[in-house]
Amino acid sequence: MSQESNTHRTEATMKKPFLHPSLIFFFFLTTLLPLILTVHSQPSPLPSDDSDFIRTSCNTTLYPDLCVSSLSNFSSSVHDDPTLLARAAISVTLSKALELGSYLSNVTALLKSQEENGGHPTAAAVFHDCFENLKDAVDEMRGSMKQMRDLVSTGSLESFRFQMSNVQTWLSAALTDEETCTDGFKDVQDEPRKGEVCARVDDVKKLTSNALALVNRCVDKAMH
Repeated sequence: MSQESNTHRTEATMKKPFLHPSLIFFFFLTTLLPLILTVHSQPSPLPSDDSDFIRTSCNTTLYPDLCVSSLSNFSSSVHDDPTLLARAAISVTLSKALELGSYLSNVTALLKSQEENGGHPTAAAVFHDCFENLKDAVDEMRGSMKQMRDLVSTGSLESFRFQMSNVQTWLSAALTDEETCTDGFKDVQDEPRKGEVCARVDDVKKLTSNALALVNRCVDKAMH
């Protein structure tokens, strides 16, 4: 191979575009999200029996009003199946977490750029840590969704109990990561996006809590 050919190859390699983490996360959001929503949402008017099932199930959660409002469109898909309802709850939570992750990624990149130009380093570090914790939570929710889908292909009670214990563990870990996400914000002052981020993380935490409660309900009903 000639020296000129090697030179062209080296230049081509050096010119490969660099994808900013926020763009990678946005690509992840736009390509994976349609695959996540495996329980179809129906915006049409809901049968009374199905909506009653949603309300009754949501009464076992810490945030029943949020539970009903976030899951009501799934009523005609889940009917009175606790497993499908739990899957829908995880799906909704994961969707919100991905949206928040995309926003956090953009804010983190902006603050990092400002830090390089003399901005406050604490804010950039705190937002980055929150973003990393949220990414861990997203991974744990994805694991939960996979286990919930695998329930369809298994028949034994022992297998069901094992897989659901994995779902419970992952959702509990996701909730912990979300709580850790905002721990550092007490050290951040005069950052206009702090309030919005904390509020949005709090919404995701509530949805995660509800999803975990519905998973626990699903397990209880299967065991009795």
